[in-house]
Parts: sequence; structure tokens; C-alpha cells
Amino acid sequence: MRDEVRGGIRGAKKLPGLMQCSARYLEEPSEGASRAPAAEITLPDGERVRADAPGAADKVGRALGTRVTLWPLQPATDLDHYRRGRADHDDLEVELRAVFGREKSEPLPDLSKFPPEIFEFESPPGTYFDAAPLLVMTDATLRKLQTLSPTSTVDVRRFRPNILLNVDAGTAASNGGFPEIAWAGRRLRVRDAVLALTLACPRCVMISLPFAELPKDSALLRTVVREAGQLAGVYARVEKPGTVRVGDPVELVG
Repeated sequence: MRDEVRGGIRGAKKLPGLMQCSARYLEEPSEGASRAPAAEITLPDGERVRADAPGAADKVGRALGTRVTLWPLQPATDLDHYRRGRADHDDLEVELRAVFGREKSEPLPDLSKFPPEIFEFESPPGTYFDAAPLLVMTDATLRKLQTLSPTSTVDVRRFRPNILLNVDAGTAASNGGFPEIAWAGRRLRVRDAVLALTLACPRCVMISLPFAELPKDSALLRTVVREAGQLAGVYARVEKPGTVRVGDPVELVG
């Protein structure tokens, strides 16, 4: 979704109303297809609209209170498509604190480890990912955060991992109860697939936003910043592709 007011491909960091929407493919994607199947968007009021239907972008824009257009994935060479839109604040620190949901007394995350292209582009050109294609988390991190923030509902949907690992007691107790934060630079083998674990994920305002039956929860973000060094989960990329199924055993290597 492109913001036609300020420019740039936008997500819920900038347009939190997106968390009240959902989308699904109308048919299962097939390997080798030249394009993805049509998608259906469910708006906050429950109305469903095909993303490729006339007027779909207008309906989404009205739900979000801005003007948007809807786009399929564009080639990596179309740099203008991926270029960052205008900031909401002239002061860079104010802008970053708004995006990451940081209070004045809290540190901003160290962005020097991120791919340099994300400072010029909303996502690495050729993708619609924030910084990496995959996010891996453990159930240990969720349990630890629930203990540290007992008034929160620590729901996995707030963190949006692609892969959630069920770890043993020894692993769960490592690294202060946040084991995957220390895995950056290693590899995860799942059946015949291998994932390169690249960078621990600094969490932003997204985990505090309300959606579905979950309320706004700033306390959870405060806990992650204070107790986990701002981090929860680890980014990953596919080093060797393969089929992955729920319940597969995994092995941490390298």
C-alpha cells in the first residue's frame, strides 16, 4: 500500500488503522506462477473487497483516513517505488521515537547494524519487508515477557513471527530468558531447509497497537525495552530452501 499523501510504501507503523484490516489470498499461491493470486481485504467494518477491484484503494484509504494506492510487488530496479516518503517530523529523533514508540528517557535502537538501503528505501527494493524476509521467535521469549509484564496479554500475534520455536528448559533459561537474541550469526536447520539468522529484532510501536480483541498495550513495549534490551526475535533469510511443516524438529548450527 502506497501513501499518496506523503509517498512511500506504508505499514502500520505509520498508519496504525491497518491493524484493524486483514487480507488473504483467494486461492493458494502456486510455485512458479508468474504472479500471485488475487487478494481479498477485510476492512474494519467487516466489508470485504478484492485488492484488484475498481475503487478498492479508495475504500481502504477512507478506512485509514488518507489517500492510498494498492500495488503488486514491483521490480527491484524501480527504485522510486521503494523510496522513503516524507517524514512526519522534521526532527529525526522525534521521527524515530514515534516509529519505535520510545519515550524520551528510553534509548533508540542501534540502527547501524541494519542494511544501509533501509535508510533510503521503505523496504529493500524488490521486497515489501521492513528489513528481512523472516522473523524467528521462541515460546520462551513470550513466556518471559508475560512474567515480566503480568498485566499484558502477550499474544504471539503482536510479534508476527514466521517461525515460532518450542524450546527445551535449558535453552529457555539461556540469555536471561530471551534465547534467540543471542543467535544472530548462526544458522537454523529445519528438515532440509537452512535459515541464516542475521540480526536480533528491535521492537517498535507495532507490538503495542490494538487489533482484533487485543487492546493497546504500551506496557508491553516498555517491558521489552527495559528488560530485553529492546529486542525480541531474530531476523532470518533463507540460505537453503526446503519444505517446513508445523512440528518439524530444528537444529541450531554454526
